Amino acid sequence: MSFPTPAIGAMTSWLWWVAAAWAAAIMLVGALGVFAPADGDPPVALGVAVAAPPLLVVGLLLRSAPFRAWARAADLRALTLLQMWRVVGFGFLAVWTVDELPGAFALPAGIGDIVVGVTAPAVAARLTRRTRSAMKIFYGWTAFGVIDLIVAVVLGVLHSPTKLGTLAAAGDTTVMSELPMILIPAFIVPAMLALHAISLFNARSLTQSRQVMRGSGR
Repeated sequence: MSFPTPAIGAMTSWLWWVAAAWAAAIMLVGALGVFAPADGDPPVALGVAVAAPPLLVVGLLLRSAPFRAWARAADLRALTLLQMWRVVGFGFLAVWTVDELPGAFALPAGIGDIVVGVTAPAVAARLTRRTRSAMKIFYGWTAFGVIDLIVAVVLGVLHSPTKLGTLAAAGDTTVMSELPMILIPAFIVPAMLALHAISLFNARSLTQSRQVMRGSGR
């Protein structure tokens, strides 16, 4: 089933509005202190904020034909360039320099994000021509980006002032549950994970389409 270009454009506009509303909701909930750990309890609210959006996107890619059509039609270079938001990793380093974050969390999380964000334009440029080498670079870069986010989340939990914070004695991540820093784990991290999922679907769909075209041309 194919979808007309206007429908694809409408989906893009709708998704931007959803993202804006999502960011506003995170700021409101963060201002109310919902993400602040209480009495050492596990950070359930933050866990939901991190995991729910990318899982929802994966579900849509599996079950929603209109969403899959939009994901296939999206420009992989544009999706890749959106990862430039990862340069917010500089924020981790800035907060670390004033002793508000432990280095064991801030350094790997911040540097990893910066590497992904800074290299995104170069990866996108290589995708102008989707050669085999360009796609290998894209897949490797994407794997690094996903692993970096997962490592950051795990380290954040291990340094949290909760029952799961086994490394919190060396410094905790309380500031990450407060505005404005809460926007990173509760909005940017899940958004970037969702973008990685969409990008991988897009790349795989094009590869499969080319294989079908080559097969039919024989």
